[in-house]
Amino acid sequence: MNDISIEQIRPELTWKLRRDILYPQQKMFEMEIDEDNDGYHFGAFQNNNLVAVVSLFKRDDSWQFRKFAVEASVQSRGIGSRLLQYIANFAISEGGTRLWCNARLTAIPFYLKHGFVQKGEHFSKNGFDYEILEKDLSA
Repeated sequence: MNDISIEQIRPELTWKLRRDILYPQQKMFEMEIDEDNDGYHFGAFQNNNLVAVVSLFKRDDSWQFRKFAVEASVQSRGIGSRLLQYIANFAISEGGTRLWCNARLTAIPFYLKHGFVQKGEHFSKNGFDYEILEKDLSA
């Protein structure tokens, strides 16, 4: 995956992948979230095409990532793993000690493979089931 580059991007550049991968039944204008202007947004590019996105939000020394989406045609090729490591390193460089997310149940094995632990807190929102997962960045 040497042809992958990761860059900080504008929030609106995340919306198409958010919709296509996470919420295919919704409209593009529904992809903006209130917190977008308060966060950091990152994209993974392959051959200058945006193939993965994630949004990162700081809360004290904890960093929550949301709306993590990888283009279906490139899933299981390590791009999501690289993007996840990138945002973990970014959070550490900004003094973060904890990285966490509300993971869809289908994504939990991916996060466990990357050192996240389940908090045992489950909830449902907009027809999806989630669990809170976190990773200690201070180690």
